[in-house]
Amino acid sequence: MAFATRHFVRATSSSAAATAAAKKLIVKHVTVVGGGLMGAGIAQVAAASGHTVVLVDQSDEILKKSTKGIEESLKRVAKKKFVDKPEAGAEFVEKTLKNLTTSTDAVAVVHSTDLVIEAIVENLEVKNELFKRLDKFAPERTIFASNTSSLQITQLANSTTRQDRFGGLHFFNPVPMMKLVEVIKTPMTSQKTFESLVDFSKAVGKSPVSCKDTPGFIVNRLLVPYMIEAVRLFERGDASKEDIDVAMKLGAGYPMGPFELLDYVGLDTSKYIIDGWHSLEPNNPLFAPSPLLNKLVEEKKLGKKTGEGFYKY
Repeated sequence: MAFATRHFVRATSSSAAATAAAKKLIVKHVTVVGGGLMGAGIAQVAAASGHTVVLVDQSDEILKKSTKGIEESLKRVAKKKFVDKPEAGAEFVEKTLKNLTTSTDAVAVVHSTDLVIEAIVENLEVKNELFKRLDKFAPERTIFASNTSSLQITQLANSTTRQDRFGGLHFFNPVPMMKLVEVIKTPMTSQKTFESLVDFSKAVGKSPVSCKDTPGFIVNRLLVPYMIEAVRLFERGDASKEDIDVAMKLGAGYPMGPFELLDYVGLDTSKYIIDGWHSLEPNNPLFAPSPLLNKLVEEKKLGKKTGEGFYKY
């Protein structure tokens, strides 16, 4: 009983500190690392919603291309959003671009950021090296998040000393158009970090859904095995790829068939994901590699981006 009383006194005396610690971080300053399609898209929606954004990549050349793409995308958005008010549209574009700056030095810009979003190459070692480096320079309050679609958030968080301030923010391509964001909470992610990420997702105009740190989260966990199962159906000779695509479009109401979607996503990307999951769960039949997919990737037939995949373009 005496122990319980002493414990209660200590808890009461530290209640103010606990309350302060439990407060959510309101994200105002965002650093996006990676100037590709995903990173640029994330930077765009964050800047358009009033956040101060720094977009980081390895060279000024990449960043100029990213900024140009963002400006063109903003003009398209403005044209739809301000149909009868071209002046308001031009003001929207100008204001958004003022919220956005670029840098080739991630370390130099994270010292005052609230949220770091990583959107670089899907390589665990490269991502971990980035997070490990930034962890040393970012403030204690700063939340780290990865836009990975296939890697475990926990493995990335473990490269830092801020596992409780680390989560997943999986946006979808093209970011300005797609409304969904998967917010990933690891066993170590604090509730206030999770809530801050959810609030940020809403602030940039997205609809967040929550998922544990499971392979593929929600969308890809369902989508990738579905596409691979379509390949297996074709491999067995049960149906042609054309008929499978038509069946899923007309029978299930999907906008694209699985083979069309595979070619759009990139066969190399799909193979990378399924191979990674297979290494994690080698006995899971859903994650078994596809000989045909492997063959096409080996032949550099990667889909639309190379002019040929399951179809020719």
